[in-house]
Amino acid sequence: MKYTITIPDQFPAMTVKEVLEDYFLIPRKIRHFLRTKKHVRVNGQVINWQSPIQAGNQLELIFDEEDYPEKTIPWGRSDLVNVLYEDEHLIVVNKPEGLKTHGNEPTEIALLNHVSAYVQQTCYVVHRLDKETSGAILFAKNPFILPILNRLLENKVIFREYLALCQGLVPEKTRTITDKIGRHRHDRRKRVVDPRKGQVAITQMTCLKGLTRTSLVKCQLETGRTHQIRVHLAHHGHAIIGDPLYGKIPASRLMLHAHKLTFTHPFTLETISVKAESPSFEKGVDNIK
Repeated sequence: MKYTITIPDQFPAMTVKEVLEDYFLIPRKIRHFLRTKKHVRVNGQVINWQSPIQAGNQLELIFDEEDYPEKTIPWGRSDLVNVLYEDEHLIVVNKPEGLKTHGNEPTEIALLNHVSAYVQQTCYVVHRLDKETSGAILFAKNPFILPILNRLLENKVIFREYLALCQGLVPEKTRTITDKIGRHRHDRRKRVVDPRKGQVAITQMTCLKGLTRTSLVKCQLETGRTHQIRVHLAHHGHAIIGDPLYGKIPASRLMLHAHKLTFTHPFTLETISVKAESPSFEKGVDNIK
């Protein structure tokens, strides 16, 4: 694998060593290989690792098979992939409801397999959406960028915005839900609010429209716990319509859709912001008042 990255104007002042170690998070063993094989070049030249990187420089990295051994998974169907954004390193797609993000077994076909077939190489999951949830989801195209994107997710600078149709009229215009979430004691599929043993979970909720018996809300995640929005809304009496685990009002699908994903590209420092549409979600909102 060979990658050439043009250092953008806003890039922080760093040496070559600092860029590889602190910004790109390349493991020590692989950094050693890059150095001994002279597989790092700036503007086509092998330079000292203490040399500063400057805006406009062409940073070239060459990785061998031993650096990142290729993982193989069965490929799915490329025609099922709805691309929202794509470049050399990452891809954002619009996941349909009813499809898993990744399989639980090596031979199980899920969205990850379809995306890998589309880009003709094994991709990597950055964050997940529940099987029943539709919307924008991010994948890494190579193991080089994966830890960088994971760090963005951990630092809460990948912003995920959801739309949900929930039960009842939400009285507040905005609300921050901070109930801790843990595992259900008797049902492995479910999560519950658990103030004592649960993990920190933060959901920012905004009511967009109050209908007759339901509310359309926007939720932004600051953490990514399993079923977080579903558990938080249900705990406060506003279970999502069509939720088979936490709700009581049936629908043709779970009325939860990841409609917007925004982040700063780690290599270009450009703001990437995509919106995903879902005809089935929009139809569900129209059909349930």
